[in-house]
This record gives sequence, C-alpha cells and structure tokens, in this order.
Amino acid sequence: MALPSTLRLVVVVLISAAAGAINSIAGGGTLLTFPALVGLGITPLVANATSTVALWPGSIASMVGYRSELAGAQRWAIGFAIPSLIGGGVGAWLLLRTPPSRFDTIVPWLVLGATALFILQPRIVRAIQSRRADAIAEEGASAALRDRTADGSFPSPGVLVLQFFVGVYAGYFGAGAGIIMLAALGLIGLTNIHRMNGLKNWGGLCANAVAAITFAFSSLISWPIALAMAVGSVADGYLASQGVQKVDQKHVRVIVILIGLAGGVWLLLNRHH
Repeated sequence: MALPSTLRLVVVVLISAAAGAINSIAGGGTLLTFPALVGLGITPLVANATSTVALWPGSIASMVGYRSELAGAQRWAIGFAIPSLIGGGVGAWLLLRTPPSRFDTIVPWLVLGATALFILQPRIVRAIQSRRADAIAEEGASAALRDRTADGSFPSPGVLVLQFFVGVYAGYFGAGAGIIMLAALGLIGLTNIHRMNGLKNWGGLCANAVAAITFAFSSLISWPIALAMAVGSVADGYLASQGVQKVDQKHVRVIVILIGLAGGVWLLLNRHH
C-alpha cells in the first residue's frame, strides 16, 4: 500500500482526535475513523484492523482519566478483564478468517447498527440515571447508593458471559461496543454512570488489546495511517475523559450520526464495486 500523502495523514490525525473524544465518552469513534479510512481508498477489512490498532493507545489515555472510578472495585475489574480479553481474541480470530468479500457485505450493516446504538445511547444513560433516582426516592439515599461493584465480590457468571460476547464484537468490529457495555451494565442493575464508564473503558481496553496485538502481526495494517491515528487518539482521549461532564456533545453527536448513516449507506451501495 502506497504511503499516504502528508495532507491525508493530517486529516487522519484530526479525525482520530475526534474519535478519541467519542471513545472516551461512550464508544463509537470507529463511526468516524472507519468511513474516513474507506474514503481514503483502504479496503474495509484493512480499515477495520488499522482502526483497532491505531485507537487502542487512545483507550489507554481514556482509562487513565477514568481510573479513579474503579477505586474499590478491583475484583470487578479483574473479573471484567477475563471475558474481555478472551472475547477480544475470539473476535479478532474471526475477523482474520472472514473473506474480504464477505466482510464487504457485512460491514455496512455493522456501521448502520453501530450508528443506531449511538443514537440510542443518551436514552440508555437517561434510563440508568432515572432508575437511580427512583431507587433513591423509594429506598432512601443510603440504600440506593450502595455499590455492588465495591462489596468485594466478583461479577456473576451471567455478567461474565455477557461481557464475553461484547468482547467478541469489540474484537471483530468494535464500533458501539462501549454503548453495548453500558446497556449491559444497566441491565444487571448498576446505576452509577461514572463507575459504569470506568468499567466500560476498562473492558474495551482489554478486548481491544488482544485484537490490536493479533492484527499487528497480520498483514492487514496500514502502518503510516495507524501511527497518524494513534497520535490523534492519544492527544484527545485523556483530555476528553477529564472534561466529559463539562462539554456539551450535542453538536458532535449529530455530526457523528450523520457520518455513520452516510457511511453505512455509501458502503451498502458500493459493496459490490
């Protein structure tokens, strides 16, 4: 693959910086990077693997920003890591064994599905916060605010199985995996959105670590673009995680949704070309 022009690399850095901000909040950065890479002429399979490798350093920066949210939940963090690592490896293994023509057929639906999740993400967060408020009103603040992730126990087997499948998805494609994790954590009864964001970032970090290492030893990576993306995602991931509660992301979300929908439709119309 030819070395991208300097202008293209600058564009990739800017796009991945925006993706780093989105990933630190609720995932979905791939909705920006994936269509952009395909638009640069990279095949969908290579674009997917390159994006996973490039955005992983940014997930480290985001996790550093959220590390305080996992204080007192070490056993949950350890338990969450195991299915995330295994699932991420399985997902990466499946991707490497997916023929390019088949992935070209699947990927538009993955992009559109991830965009739909991104659209629903605010409702998921509001539902979690509403449940927390209802619990406080019905049970009292002290009872409602008890944190089951900090009681010294490990996640239940059901939680581990659920996280394994989320990890498989993250290793295979990844866009929207963070949103799926938030929804899953809400379904099992967690209500502290900051703690949930910390667990979500930690699970994504683990799943993507195995996938990134697997892809790095394959022939699917465009390294000049991967390095440019890594620069952008690291620069923005930590800052976004620190300022997430202060920044209004409404306009950014609209842009991401439009790009995701347009990218999915474009991929759908051009998958046989």
